[in-house]
Amino acid sequence: MKTFLQTTTSLLAPALLLTACGGQQKEAAEEKPLNIIHIMTDDHSFQTISAYGHALGRLAPTPNIDRLAAEGMLFTQAFVENSLSTPSRACLMTGLYSHQNGQRQLGAGIDTTKTFFSEILQQHGYQTGVVGKWHMQCEPKGFDYYAVFNDQGEYYNPVIKTKETNGEYVQEKGYATILTTDHAIEFLDHRDPSKPFCLLVHHKAPHRNWMPETKYLNLYDDVEFPVPETFFDDYATRCDAASTQEMSIDKDMTLVYDLKMEGLKDLEPYKHEAWLGDLEWGLKRMNPEEREAWDKAYAKRTEDFQKKKPTGKDLVRWKYQAYLRDYLRCIKTVDDEVGRLLDYLEKNDLMDNTVIVYTSDQGFYMGEHGWFDKRFMYEESMRTPLIIRYPGKTKPHSECTALVQNIDYAPTYLDIAGVEKPEYMVGTSLVPLLDGTVPQDWREYLYYHYYDYPAVHMVRRHDGVRDKQYKLIHFYGDKDEHRAAINCNELYDLKNDPNELHNLYNDPEYKEVQERLQQKLDEFRRDEKVDEY
Repeated sequence: MKTFLQTTTSLLAPALLLTACGGQQKEAAEEKPLNIIHIMTDDHSFQTISAYGHALGRLAPTPNIDRLAAEGMLFTQAFVENSLSTPSRACLMTGLYSHQNGQRQLGAGIDTTKTFFSEILQQHGYQTGVVGKWHMQCEPKGFDYYAVFNDQGEYYNPVIKTKETNGEYVQEKGYATILTTDHAIEFLDHRDPSKPFCLLVHHKAPHRNWMPETKYLNLYDDVEFPVPETFFDDYATRCDAASTQEMSIDKDMTLVYDLKMEGLKDLEPYKHEAWLGDLEWGLKRMNPEEREAWDKAYAKRTEDFQKKKPTGKDLVRWKYQAYLRDYLRCIKTVDDEVGRLLDYLEKNDLMDNTVIVYTSDQGFYMGEHGWFDKRFMYEESMRTPLIIRYPGKTKPHSECTALVQNIDYAPTYLDIAGVEKPEYMVGTSLVPLLDGTVPQDWREYLYYHYYDYPAVHMVRRHDGVRDKQYKLIHFYGDKDEHRAAINCNELYDLKNDPNELHNLYNDPEYKEVQERLQQKLDEFRRDEKVDEY
């Protein structure tokens, strides 16, 4: 691989020198190009990063991710444009909304004629790499090195494709989160040190069905996690979409696939046979030692379930605790591996000239509204964690409350590299925010659009806008074999109703707010050039 990287990078254009953005100006000849590392997990909620101060984060701390926050900037108002894995990744790579890059839903869709920011960096002297979860139906574009999972990837002993495998996925031994870091370090070890680099470290974890590393299979067994205050939400004021979804812990989280109690197959009519097969396939990938540890841990869970025989709300609470423990066990390994990568950077004197970003491809429900998964425009799904450590620019323990979105990453990385953003990119560089100030012309509104219906979890299509205090959502769709037609609106005052329980649409007191947000939503729709609302 060393020969491959050296050969490839020798063909790249000479590295551009970074132009300082704020602070003391330096002569261009003295400015050293900054490296970029983008660490992105799959479905990692901000609630479960202890730097955010949530109760879950306090009970299951993330000290290594917190290291980044301690040395950088914590964003408290970071969001996605479409809370779904593949669309979110397309927004990252292109700096465009879903309707502009073509990736509205899971599966096919990405417009491969669109330029990825990795291609632009490559053209300007950067070595580029991506490791872990790619999850787009196109080859990684603009990368000198890649080692990516097939589709979602497997937690145990996954198959991985690299440039050396000639398009084939080859099984590797190990746990996915650790293997992702292994390949990240492999890229760093064999890069050309005379050139800057941009490395995307994309973890599979903590994606469903939350299969922890074997050494953490009993972690948090003695921890009782707090139940969210909206856990038994009745959706009284909301559109039908909230009550007709299929992502509730009560009705849709399975004992076998999600909570891994294989011995209870006969207790529940298994409505997701494909998922059951997916679990069995994942277990077959384990070696004997891994399977022995797994069976021992989940036999203990099954025994506890059979002893307690929970029903009604007690059953929902029991499932919630089991879900949280597995999810947070997966996060524990992510945090370990973030620490391993940071230790490598420190050992190799790379911390002072490397911008490090930590984020997720979207938020996730930790039982709020009785849910798991994402998709909705409500806060826990639309909002993501975001931490940026920029040497010499971000102040330790600083926070940013400006509205930012995942379409902003591509322009940010180009800005860091000293490359002018192409006019077609709709995202905005986050660099001006990193010294603690917010430009007067910073965005006031965020646009959201979810398209993936009918599909897993059956969340209806909807779009909307959000400003610093209010949110307008519109659910739409014709009648089909699954659901009745829907044409319904919701309006929330996030300052006075942060849990989004009280729909204020058509409330006379909020008439001006409603009209203002509707006008802005109509503007976004005109830009999207759709008429199906």
